[in-house]
Amino acid sequence: MPRVGLSPDAVVDAAVAVIDADGPDALSLAAVASRTGVATPSLYKHVSSLDALRTLVQLRVITELGDELARAVLGRSTDDALRALMNAYHGYAVTHPNRYAALPQQPRSDPALAKAGDRAIEVILAVLRGYGLEGSAAIHATRCVRAAMHGFASLEISGGFQLAEDLGESHRLLVNTVVAGFGR
Repeated sequence: MPRVGLSPDAVVDAAVAVIDADGPDALSLAAVASRTGVATPSLYKHVSSLDALRTLVQLRVITELGDELARAVLGRSTDDALRALMNAYHGYAVTHPNRYAALPQQPRSDPALAKAGDRAIEVILAVLRGYGLEGSAAIHATRCVRAAMHGFASLEISGGFQLAEDLGESHRLLVNTVVAGFGR
């Protein structure tokens, strides 16, 4: 019998907690079992393997990020929406740096991950439609926006910005530069 209160979602919650505390490399079935108070074999009643658990965690994280982006841009358009999108992305990444590190950069390997990834990309594409971008132009623009958001967040999280100037000001400059580029 599965432990009362333990479910696949509770196992994923525990896995995310492990990642939040110690990073994606710390995720193991033993760490999750310890956090949930069960023996490691008991987890197999809820997840089939560590790889399956990693996929469920990635799905959770990509869904959270997509939800954050969607909430941020809701009711906004053009420059306001693009600013909100970039700020929400940055906010999620720096608030949850270890979860962010667990994000799959190529979610096409799993249909559920691909669907969640597509949803996040659709939010970006919707913002860019406000600038009249469609088709190939929108894909190129999406890549540029993602590269700017991911690059800044990744560098900040990894400590890549060591100079004394204010990081918030640097991020505002990046956002304003991207917005100005699309506003032309």
